[in-house]
Amino acid sequence: MNDARPDRQSKFARYRARKKANGLREFRMWVPDVNASDFQERLNDQIARINASEDEREVMIFCEAAAEEMWRDLD
Repeated sequence: MNDARPDRQSKFARYRARKKANGLREFRMWVPDVNASDFQERLNDQIARINASEDEREVMIFCEAAAEEMWRDLD
């Protein structure tokens, strides 16, 4: 059995415990891989769908307002 694995797990467990003690919560998110061979094709498809949508203007107003609020909160 490899002894490095338990040490590594406990190292990360200690790290997470310190972060939690400091009032932080772990958050993981999957995001698109911009280096994937089909990324640009998928992005163009999604943009075309948004542009063709009857609700496109409403969606863009919502997205822009959300982004503006996020940036304002960063100041």
